[in-house]
Order: sequence, then C-alpha cells, then structure tokens
Amino acid sequence: MSLLPDSEPVATAPSRWERLRERALSSRVGLPLLVAALMMLLLWWWRPLLLIPGTQNLVMQGGDPYLRALMRTISASESNVLRPYHVLHGSSFVWSLDSHPNRCESISRGPNRGNCSTAAGRYQLLNSTWTALSLRYHPDRVPGETEDSSLSFQPVYQDMVVYAWLADPREWRTDFSSQLRQGKVQTVLRRLSSTWTSLGYGIESNSMSRELPGIYKRVLREELVLAGEPLED
Repeated sequence: MSLLPDSEPVATAPSRWERLRERALSSRVGLPLLVAALMMLLLWWWRPLLLIPGTQNLVMQGGDPYLRALMRTISASESNVLRPYHVLHGSSFVWSLDSHPNRCESISRGPNRGNCSTAAGRYQLLNSTWTALSLRYHPDRVPGETEDSSLSFQPVYQDMVVYAWLADPREWRTDFSSQLRQGKVQTVLRRLSSTWTSLGYGIESNSMSRELPGIYKRVLREELVLAGEPLED
C-alpha cells in the first residue's frame, strides 16, 4: 500500500478537435433555439395580422377611433383575409379597384345557397349598395348625379365611404359613436346585423361572430392610442 498522497489529476487543455466539436454542438442546439425564440417574438408582435388579418389598420387616416374600431371589427367577420380590400364573396380576389368589381360570385352555403353575390372589398358591399353609398359619401362624387359606376373603389375610398355612412345618424336614426362610447358594443352590432349578417345576430353568423365584442375592445385600445385619447378601463 502506498503511503504517498493521492496525486491530483493534471488538467489538460481540450484538444482542437474537442473545441470544434463543442462549438458545433452548441451551435446546433443554440441556433434552432434562437430561431424559435425569434419566430415566437414575431408571432406575438404580428399576431393580429397573422391570426385575425381582417383587423388590420385602415388605410384611411383620421376619424373617430370608436368608429374606426367598429369598422375593423366588421371586417374581422366579413373579410378576414390578408388582402381584405381586394376580396370578393367566396374568397377570390381582384387586382383592379378602379371601380367596384361587380362580379356575381356563386353562394355555396347558407340560406342564399344557389344564388350569387356581388359583395366585394373590406366591407363586402354589394355593387348596388356601393353605387348608392358612393353617390352620397364618396369624396369624388358629383353633386346631383344619380348614376355613376366609375367612382374609385380603392382601399382609402372603401374606408371613407363606409366611415361616412356609419357616422351619419340620419341614416341609422342613432349615433353609433355615442353608443360605443357608452360601451354598448353588442347593441351596435345587433343594429348592424341586418346589413352585415355575420355580426352575430343575422342569418349567417360565422366562426368569428362570437369573438367580435372582444375583438372590438382590443382594436379600440389600439385606435385610442393612435388618436392620443385616454384608454378605457
């Protein structure tokens, strides 16, 4: 039996091969983790656009944040796609928005199955509805004209016409802005459900209909921040 103290092992520097192997292993594990973390961050940041693209910001600038939030809520149900201003009924798309597309697309389900619809754009307006509204609210309309199918259907005009329509208390015999400021979101959605049947009280509710009051509250906060108004509790 040796009486000498146990000798401590001598630390040796890792070989070049070992260093390369450790570096490769760490990069093999670390890089995917970094990519996954970045993807999660981007998903969190862009979640409204990716998950509910219909709530994307309006092209039109300015206006009452409560009505703007209402418009974004309507399109979450009516045109929940990445290009809502270009979508037709049935989810096909058009490139040109020089005027209302006026294409009658087949209705494949619901109470109107077998018919066709000219609904188009972010707010899924029929050609006849757009014609009537644009003659009253389009900024390029000619006063006194009773027919004009050439008025632009570009995104900013879709927003402007629908905004002016919703803001007109004579049209609805109620003030939507005031009701929304009082928190009566469901009252407003119910009133509008005869025009946009997917809002939860019409004949064609969809998977988004039940989510609309919550969606409205979220986008309203965004609109209030943009407008510099106090946030609701």
